Amino acid sequence: MNFKDNRAIYLQIADRIGNRILSGELAPEGKISSVRELAAEIEVNANTVARTYEYLQQNGVIYTKRGLGYYVSPDAKEKIVAMRRDQLMRGEMEYFLGQLKAVGITPVELQEMYQDFLKR
Repeated sequence: MNFKDNRAIYLQIADRIGNRILSGELAPEGKISSVRELAAEIEVNANTVARTYEYLQQNGVIYTKRGLGYYVSPDAKEKIVAMRRDQLMRGEMEYFLGQLKAVGITPVELQEMYQDFLKR
């Protein structure tokens, strides 16, 4: 797995797991790799994967069955979409809107660009 410098590795791993859930590769109530298995697969420290799983568990995306491992929550897709929407609105959108204002792009122009994007 290739990591970027601008975000914590455990969050990048969480995004990867989230993508697999959103694509249907990991199904609701499906078992996911153990901490050690995933750490070996993506070549990171097991503590990093443990932190990822803790983060996902705190956000209701996965849950643990004692002695059996980690599983995808029934409403994981909805949780991931809500998390990503919140992240986008809190951080990335603020920067994006600031850039639009700085270069003078109007709301009308932005709406036209977005409509064109949706048509593709």
